[in-house]
Amino acid sequence: MEVDLHITDNQYLIALTIFFVPYSLIEPPSNVLLKRLPPRIYLSCMMLLWGIMMTVQGLVSNFGGLMGMRFLLGLCEGGLFPGVTYYLSCWYRRAEYGIRIAFFFCAATISGAFGGLIAAAISDMNGVGGKTAWAWIFLIQGFVTIIVGVMSFWIVQDFPATAKFLTEEERELVLERLQEMDSFSAPGEKINLNSIIDSVTDWKTWVGVIIYAGVEVPIYASALFTPSIINQLGYTATPANLLSVPVAFVSNNVEGSLKRGVTLGIVIGLGNLNGIVSSNIYRAQYQPWYTMSHGIVLLYVLLIFIGTAVMMFLLKRENDARDRGERNETIGAQSDGAKNPNGTFGTVQEAKLAKGDYWSGFRYTL
Repeated sequence: MEVDLHITDNQYLIALTIFFVPYSLIEPPSNVLLKRLPPRIYLSCMMLLWGIMMTVQGLVSNFGGLMGMRFLLGLCEGGLFPGVTYYLSCWYRRAEYGIRIAFFFCAATISGAFGGLIAAAISDMNGVGGKTAWAWIFLIQGFVTIIVGVMSFWIVQDFPATAKFLTEEERELVLERLQEMDSFSAPGEKINLNSIIDSVTDWKTWVGVIIYAGVEVPIYASALFTPSIINQLGYTATPANLLSVPVAFVSNNVEGSLKRGVTLGIVIGLGNLNGIVSSNIYRAQYQPWYTMSHGIVLLYVLLIFIGTAVMMFLLKRENDARDRGERNETIGAQSDGAKNPNGTFGTVQEAKLAKGDYWSGFRYTL
């Protein structure tokens, strides 16, 4: 690509970097917007636009065109990943969510592996139709994404409260199952500023950002530069692509559908912003061993362990405090006139809906 587009190594790194700016910044507001639009419309449109941008990227002929398409690709792709993770959390109970999101991440990993296989096969198309192999990779994979995006308008369903394929009896059953497992906001809630502020000021959000950043930098560094690193070891571009497999991870421990959506957007968005770091640490001057680059990646891996330890410690401490009754609210009228700092509510259900994961009966998953 560098030779065909007449770009330098630094320009190539800039093109990698520009993708992550809109990709990361669009994610938090995207999940808020998902609350207003049907998932089958919003997510499907995003996939369709993503496919179009990827296809057009295969037609660029200079650095300016590459920069523009990388920016638009990040803008169109950014909301899909946090949107899907949030969407799944609205369908499954907390105990069921983990395995579903694991399947989703496995699909991303498998697609990355097969992406390498496809890239290896497409490399033989170099020169076909006057296009280089790298251009055909974008054209073919982008076209497939467009097809999937169009199909998604009929495949993707809306949230349980409005999904058309459910009967009223089935809808009630789904919502009851969610509410039984502390998904109090399962029937849905309106967009409100308090939930957004609650997400931004919640310590779990920012510890989650640290953990996710620690995960994302090694992942993106591996996805972006593994072929180049392996090339330095004497392999050709084709087997180098075969060894590129990304992995992903995210955690979710908040209640309130809007707060959960915003939190996921912030964690994934700011975590992905570290893709800017990943795009610039494996530079040509560090060849062939990339000692400095590997050191930076290892520091980010250390963040995973530190962030996870802090998260588990604080969540367990809070669960223990709730077990001791230190977070109990007052339900009904107070008899002694004293004000409960944990709040006073008419019913338990009111306390659940008002406090979300701060409710005394809510237990964090460790």
